[in-house]
Amino acid sequence: MKEFFNHKITLNLFLVLSLVVIVISTFLYGTYRYITDLSHAKNQLEITSKNLQNSIEELEKHIASTTNENIFLNDFLTILKARNTDYQNEIDNIHIKVSQLEKLTSTDKELLQKYSKIYFLSENYIPFELSIINSSFLFRQTKPEQFHARAKPFLEALIQAARADGIDISVLSGYRSFGTQSTLKTQYKIIYGNGANKFSADQGYSEHQLGTTVDFTTKKSGESFTLFDKSPTYLWLKDNAHKFGFTLSYPENNSYYIFEPWHWRFVGIEFATSLFNEKKYFNDMPQRSIDAYLLKIFD
Repeated sequence: MKEFFNHKITLNLFLVLSLVVIVISTFLYGTYRYITDLSHAKNQLEITSKNLQNSIEELEKHIASTTNENIFLNDFLTILKARNTDYQNEIDNIHIKVSQLEKLTSTDKELLQKYSKIYFLSENYIPFELSIINSSFLFRQTKPEQFHARAKPFLEALIQAARADGIDISVLSGYRSFGTQSTLKTQYKIIYGNGANKFSADQGYSEHQLGTTVDFTTKKSGESFTLFDKSPTYLWLKDNAHKFGFTLSYPENNSYYIFEPWHWRFVGIEFATSLFNEKKYFNDMPQRSIDAYLLKIFD
């Protein structure tokens, strides 16, 4: 009986030990599988990470390459734009030069020539455009006077501005033809002899033939210009005529004719203003310097 119980105990112990072995084996196998799976997962993760890193590096290289291409394209585009701007500027300059050439060829070059005993106007010369001066601006309102059509607005603006300042001013004489100047000079010679050469130009040398020169006067000075140089009109002209493009042709001590404070020639605002600022006179300037203003005479 005792042996039976010992045998049973031994069997039970064996079963327990077997069970423990099975549990331990199962645990160890599970742990092994877990570690194995974890290691495999780690390897897969490392592979995935490495692949991802490679992809990132490839992408970075591509981005860098694309960026360089963009920089090149932007630089190239900038160069093209600059060249286009240069071409456009060239076209604009050519257009300006063509316009200036057209303007210059349509402007009478005689208008800024020095005719005071220097250059000569033929008997056939007549300004391209002449227009009747409004009679309200004339000293002798019943005797028509003409002036260059393109310069006439400047003349009228001058007279209107002077009168607005309370200045008594009128035009005594405007355009004179070659024949009219010849007749006038003959009359002066009859009266004054050779002394007429001091105040009257021979035909062909008179600035009046250009149609851009006027003789101003006042009610007091009349046709003889008496004391015109002492009048408020002359003082106003000295200070303001350049604003309208007019300049005094024969100042005191000039080498051509007597002092003629009434005789004013239209040369354009820019040139007249330059003469005024530099305290110079038309006939003091070399012809080459004068010619540079022809393009802007009616601006």
